[in-house]
Amino acid sequence: MKADPTQNATGRKPGLNRVAVWLILTVILCAVTMGLVPEKFNADSGWFKPAIIILVFSAVIALALMLLGQFLRWLFSPRHWGQKTFLIGSLITLIALFYAVEDWRGWHAWQVYEQAGNARGEHYDYASVVPAPVPDDQNFALTPVVYSCYGQMFDRQGHEVRPRNTNLVNRLSMPYTIDEGNLPFTNTLLGNWTIQTRTSFTNLAAYYRQIAPKTNLFPVPPEPGQPAADVLYALGKYDATIEELRDAAKLPYARFPLTYDKENCAAILLPHLAGLKGVAHILELRALAELQTGQPDRALADLALGQRATDSLRSEPFLISQLVRIAMQSILMQPVWEGLADHRWNDGQLVELDHILAGCDYLADYQHSLRGERGFHIQLIKYLRTSPQEYLNLMSDDNGQQNDPMVMLTHLIPAGWFWQNQVVSVRALDNYLPIANLATRAFQPSLARNIDETNQAMCRRPTPYNFLARLLVPALGGTSRKCAIIQSSVDLARVGVALERYRLANGNYPESLDPLSPKYIDAVPHDLIGGAPLHYRREPDGRFLLYSIGWNEKDDGGKQVFQNKSKFPDQAQGDWVWQYPAP
Repeated sequence: MKADPTQNATGRKPGLNRVAVWLILTVILCAVTMGLVPEKFNADSGWFKPAIIILVFSAVIALALMLLGQFLRWLFSPRHWGQKTFLIGSLITLIALFYAVEDWRGWHAWQVYEQAGNARGEHYDYASVVPAPVPDDQNFALTPVVYSCYGQMFDRQGHEVRPRNTNLVNRLSMPYTIDEGNLPFTNTLLGNWTIQTRTSFTNLAAYYRQIAPKTNLFPVPPEPGQPAADVLYALGKYDATIEELRDAAKLPYARFPLTYDKENCAAILLPHLAGLKGVAHILELRALAELQTGQPDRALADLALGQRATDSLRSEPFLISQLVRIAMQSILMQPVWEGLADHRWNDGQLVELDHILAGCDYLADYQHSLRGERGFHIQLIKYLRTSPQEYLNLMSDDNGQQNDPMVMLTHLIPAGWFWQNQVVSVRALDNYLPIANLATRAFQPSLARNIDETNQAMCRRPTPYNFLARLLVPALGGTSRKCAIIQSSVDLARVGVALERYRLANGNYPESLDPLSPKYIDAVPHDLIGGAPLHYRREPDGRFLLYSIGWNEKDDGGKQVFQNKSKFPDQAQGDWVWQYPAP
């Protein structure tokens, strides 16, 4: 029998010997590395798994190199050139056919999905979610005081500023604390209506007086007085800015000049969000102090200004912008609740307060934010499809290190795979739209949970058709819950306003909600969860309990469920309650 020329005297192929040598060297290298840097490979660091990965990866590289060497020797051998040419041509043809088929399948899948969506009235072009231009001279966002919160990064025409304009002072940065190490101040000093606690200004007033000798950041009166009045005195440094902001708020439009035309929409800067959220915080504190010092008219004016700042983000098509709006709205609920709990408002002020709250529609805003996020995904995937190398940046961690093996193959990814990922991502977002039913004014938590489970199952099975969708599609059930909570809070507050108007007129709260409409409120909102009437009962001590059945869709009798080791309620469990503390 003729000997195999590829085998040596031991009967083993030289290529396999090279693989064995490679693996032995790799094992020695791993052992030496673990010995030289033992703290990186202790039992707690999980060194075993990385070591195995290194060994497997090394074996794959060795085999690949061996096969490549064998292929090159075969390729450049003078024998059978015709067969080789045919095989290479066939291989190239198969590769080209693979790309052509995958590209067409992906493109076609998107065309079919887009046409079906268009038939339902959906629009999938990015331009459809970009806010329309507004007149510059009527734009709240272009006024000097508001411009200061983003002007370091881009100008009023939306052109990015490089280098940054560090000479511009952010006037919307109005902190009411400073970092003074061990000083006894925490953000928990303010009340929290979700757990029925009022704000106490004693510690905050003492905090300002304590830091006065060390800094001149917050003025203090010569002698201590009423704590809430002393806090207002300290915050007086911001009066001029807030009055200028109040004048700006009279303008009818708000559109921030964001760089919507950036090819990479993920690089759009949003510096104004932090500034506006800070405005909500300072107005909350001012309104609370004004209520305690007998100035409900000024508190109402600050609440109206806070609502205007909140609504200035309404048209933005980014999910993060809408989540900041929700946070701002939640901040502004505390003065509303305390003013009602302490009977600070007169009937005229209550009418105005209801008018402010009635303008909130977080069901519609929820759907708007999903469509905006959908447009964002479409634009981003289009950018990656035409610039696949940018997938490297998308998959980088905070240190700029790529953490996904797909980044090595970005230029080999068929364009059709990006189209397929676009279909998966957009379908996932479209599936969340019906959770908020605008016709019935209701949220469907069970539907949100089912869609979350479907998306999570999709993310557990990585394929070429979902590698981007797994990154872009979060569990949006949490977002729908946040929108439901804030709209429910607004609805409960509006009913609370109507109940207070009834009490002012009749001396006590009603036995049911029926007498409220239409004299004290146009129509009593129903429970957003399930669509049934809100639950209400008057307590023996003259107070009342008002609540929604909450995200678990179960009537728990007005009981709240609290998070483990936390005093805050678990909003996914228990009821959503509006109640005042005992006198």
